[in-house]
Amino acid sequence: MSYAGDKTHGGTSLGTANGNRSGNKITVETKIQTTVNGGSSGGKTGTLSSTDSNWTPPACWYEPAFSPKEIEADVKTWRSFTFFGIGNVVGDLLDSYYKDGKPYKDYNLDKQGKGMFWAAVVNPNRKDDPEASACDKMPFWVDNGKTPPDPLAVSPKVLAEYAYDELPIPETKVEMAPAGTSTVNLPTWIWLNKADFHPVSVTASLPGTGLSATTTATPESLHIDPGTSDAETFPASGDCTFEGGGIGEPYAKGKANQTPPCGVRYLRSTGANGSYALKATVTWKITWTSTTGEGDRLPDGTFGATQNVTVREIQSVNR
Repeated sequence: MSYAGDKTHGGTSLGTANGNRSGNKITVETKIQTTVNGGSSGGKTGTLSSTDSNWTPPACWYEPAFSPKEIEADVKTWRSFTFFGIGNVVGDLLDSYYKDGKPYKDYNLDKQGKGMFWAAVVNPNRKDDPEASACDKMPFWVDNGKTPPDPLAVSPKVLAEYAYDELPIPETKVEMAPAGTSTVNLPTWIWLNKADFHPVSVTASLPGTGLSATTTATPESLHIDPGTSDAETFPASGDCTFEGGGIGEPYAKGKANQTPPCGVRYLRSTGANGSYALKATVTWKITWTSTTGEGDRLPDGTFGATQNVTVREIQSVNR
């Protein structure tokens, strides 16, 4: 598979990478661009939590960053820092690596336009993760059209996993009837607004490579936690599935004594000043495709929220 492609446009490089240096580690800001397709109709959004506790999107990776001329220019930039002579110290270190043949000679200037130095990128969404320090290699050379052997090199799957973090998942706020206060032993109907809960996708692309991946989240089910053991859910599992493009069924007049396809029945009131914290969590199925023809599933994701529900006793009048 050749996903690196040609890193140039009309003979010019992709441009100077914005680099940072910490100790012996050089990192750059990612050039990956993301585009949202579909999504929420203007409401609040959040990010998914993976249902696989052993998996998260990558905290770092390597991607094409510097041309030979850019590496040479960066060394000169470092030498311009005169504070306590640190510029020359760093410059000597970089020259030893990229100029003096250990392992590169003359910054690979004879290969200008024939490849790029790949550098470490830290996922801006996961910069505090311990795994963000895993990409600790100095920028390394990759010929055009070659695939770096490092498993952390940017690939269609890395792009897809990065897009996972960028998915704008709509706030999980359910509609309820009755909307204000529920009544002990009477069902409360629950449903989701179909306009907000539909597939949403993000395309992540790396300019100059022709490489992109699209990650799509499709709502699959809603889990209801009533916030108390003194309640029954419909269905009994508390898992309501998507049917006909939505979850649950809006309440309509005349259905007060019917069993809702998705809902809850509270068996005890919340008292004068109390409420139950009903939690509604949507599970999203995640798939991805790419310009290389590759694609697969990624771990499902969840996103939920709590809503306060007041439950009252049925009031009766004795005559």
